[in-house]
Amino acid sequence: MNNQQEIVLRKVSEQDIGFIRLWFTDIFGTLKTIMMSPAELEAAFDEGVGFDGSSIEGFSRVSESDTLLRPDPSTYQSLPFDIEEGLQTARMFCDITMPDGDPLYADPRQILRRQVTRAKNLGFDFMASPEIEFYLVNKPEAGAAPRPTDKGGYFDQAKRNEAPKFRRQAISALEYMGVVTEFSHHEASPGQQEIDLRHTDALTMADNIITFKYIVKTIAEASGVQATFMPKPFPTLDGSAMHTHFSLFEGETNAFHDPDDEISLSATGRQFIAGIIEHANEISAVTNQWVNSYKRLQFGSEAPTAATWGISNRSAMVRVPTYRLHKAESRRIEVRTLDSACNPYLAFAAVLAAGLKGIEEGYELEEPARDDVWALTPRERRAMGYRDLPKSLDQALRHLERSEFMADVLGEQVFDFYLRSKWHEWHDYTSQVTTWELENGLDL
Repeated sequence: MNNQQEIVLRKVSEQDIGFIRLWFTDIFGTLKTIMMSPAELEAAFDEGVGFDGSSIEGFSRVSESDTLLRPDPSTYQSLPFDIEEGLQTARMFCDITMPDGDPLYADPRQILRRQVTRAKNLGFDFMASPEIEFYLVNKPEAGAAPRPTDKGGYFDQAKRNEAPKFRRQAISALEYMGVVTEFSHHEASPGQQEIDLRHTDALTMADNIITFKYIVKTIAEASGVQATFMPKPFPTLDGSAMHTHFSLFEGETNAFHDPDDEISLSATGRQFIAGIIEHANEISAVTNQWVNSYKRLQFGSEAPTAATWGISNRSAMVRVPTYRLHKAESRRIEVRTLDSACNPYLAFAAVLAAGLKGIEEGYELEEPARDDVWALTPRERRAMGYRDLPKSLDQALRHLERSEFMADVLGEQVFDFYLRSKWHEWHDYTSQVTTWELENGLDL
């Protein structure tokens, strides 16, 4: 037993923890949990906790269903409001292995860890800082449409809010669990919120995002409303993005910073951006994994529609902020395609893999977009050399299934399962006959 595990066992005793939740996610980022008593924790550290991996879609075949949860002691936290029978509950994220100890190739944490390890082998630590948008809506009656909980706009002090203390309560709960926030504010549309998380290494941040969603949904439920991370729940309101700032560090040195460059962006940073732009269409089905994701990208304001980069240009897919240009630790890039409903483990793995490929193969970065890319017609974008991003999950999947690059990132088992599941989602969606079709076509 290592020192971290001993510290957790001591905390469990000192905090009078009555139950422990072991957390992991499926391929699409849905939180899964197994409850255990503290008496079983030492054995769980030593031997793992067995479960049927074939019961989680995409994990294991029935013939290889014996899998183990390995609690990660570095992720131990007591939960601020999860009380069972008067006893405090704690949680830990788990890695998933085969009985022989080998990592389960389909574990989303492992998929990201493979890319993080690849970056470390090149001398880099991969850092992330997301701006997470979501809506608070009323709990609709059966058959009724949801409605936003307030009428506020960008940065408004929300009025007539059905959950007036929500953001303050959410931030307090997140801080209690060690998830450090930077800013929070009302977003542009009624009911839309944003909370930004302080940068940390990408694996910890992916864990933090899963924790964030759990906390936000739980507090919303307690407030009598519902939190939704659906990319575009309202046709006439803005979509919910997860604009994420990324950087690479070499020890204490920001590899993206060059004090002699006009925008303080190093050759490494430019190659990283070039990799993301080059592989933008291939990673789209992972960074934007739902049918609804493309309603935001195609029809939402401030959503990128072409594989471009720009300096302070919020219409570009990758933006280079110009705040604090000469502050080395602040040099970063912002990827604006990600939405709040992605699986952060897979999305971060895809972005990192694309960026590292740009560095390893010395990709050249084209000139930045200086236009309002949203305002350009498709013909104008093509004439300027801009490559359109997929406009639907169908288009994104066609790029994904031809990508040897993404097959390597995800691993063949996850790659095949992901494609099958997402094609099934697309076919289910396109087989629907919508109200719009009936209203406009019944008399044909």
